Amino acid sequence: MDKEHLKGAADKAKGAIKDAAGKLTGDKQMQAEGKFDKAKGAAHEAMGDAKDATREAMGNAKDAVRRAQDD
Repeated sequence: MDKEHLKGAADKAKGAIKDAAGKLTGDKQMQAEGKFDKAKGAAHEAMGDAKDATREAMGNAKDAVRRAQDD
């Protein structure tokens, strides 16, 4: 788990708490902030997934070059 995934999980958790607290208290502003934080968390997680995919692709490319050099 990298930095982006951690940020995403934290933002989603914070957002869920704010959203629930806003619902309980009838505070629409807090509820909106919670939804925003959850969306921000999802974006961080997507960025982390993209970084993971890039790292994997780079690793696969390096492996392919090494195999080609060995042939």
